[in-house]
Amino acid sequence: MNTATQRRYAPVPRLSALRHVGMDRVGIGYALIDNCSSQEACAAIIAHARAGGEPAYVTTANAHHVVLLDRDLHLREIYARADLVVPDGGSLLLAARLFGRRLQERITGVDMFQTLCGLAAEDSLHVFLLGGRPKSADLAAMVLKQRFPPLQISTYCPPFGFEKTTAGIEETVQAVRGANPDLLFVALGAPKQEYWIYEYGLQLSVPVCIGVGATFEMVAGVVPRAPLWMQNHACEWLYRLCLEPRRMWRRYLVGNVEFGAIVSRQWVRRAFLHAFFALVDKDRFAAELYEPGLQRKHKLFANVVNFRSGDIRETHHSDALAG
Repeated sequence: MNTATQRRYAPVPRLSALRHVGMDRVGIGYALIDNCSSQEACAAIIAHARAGGEPAYVTTANAHHVVLLDRDLHLREIYARADLVVPDGGSLLLAARLFGRRLQERITGVDMFQTLCGLAAEDSLHVFLLGGRPKSADLAAMVLKQRFPPLQISTYCPPFGFEKTTAGIEETVQAVRGANPDLLFVALGAPKQEYWIYEYGLQLSVPVCIGVGATFEMVAGVVPRAPLWMQNHACEWLYRLCLEPRRMWRRYLVGNVEFGAIVSRQWVRRAFLHAFFALVDKDRFAAELYEPGLQRKHKLFANVVNFRSGDIRETHHSDALAG
């Protein structure tokens, strides 16, 4: 996709089954992050699953996703149409703060996964674990059954490269469809899991699909999780880098630099945007803002002019009534 096409891309507004009306959102790179608490997110997901609602999906955003979104137009579309985007990475909370915004809390995929499984057990909902490293989903299911005995849980670990063949895709789809779950957790790594949910998961009549990355391995104990103090100080990435340097060095050493550059550029753009609207609010523009050529070329100016024209018309109407 060429650069011009990427520049013209904009999120497509849509009604969400999981995002309540008026929920604030914070833009970080090309991701619009929902400003919700873990309790709000889990309650909305369980309520939708319990009601057997239309298929919806959740993305767990982090710095790696923001970097991928910067160059992946298809992933941007997936994110734009997501029913809920939660801040998995602590770096997103730091970026929001840099922009003068606030995200309530970090909602990690592994924590949300375990909370949702506990709530699913209470409500007799069926959960399905798809993907992960070989045997990780089965091991995670055993841990969860010990913790939540009533939990109804199924698993399937497709072979590596399954998404490249029709047979592999069909076997995976049939495994999920046969279980008829209420919640589908997909652990295929980003962006593969987001692609799969968007292309196939939403066709399976599962009320909620969620991409959860390496969650099964962490719950199963295959990959140890960082100490709590590292999690609380946004350093979990460093722990994972030390555990798996060959696998993670590019994602964290190169990716974190790219993430910093994306956030820095956005900070500059936000500064210009705030300055522009400050001038509009203070009525510092004259006739140049109303030039037809400028409005045709830049939709933003047309929207601002229409808004201001409405104010002017309303003011004149009020003056006439007062007279």
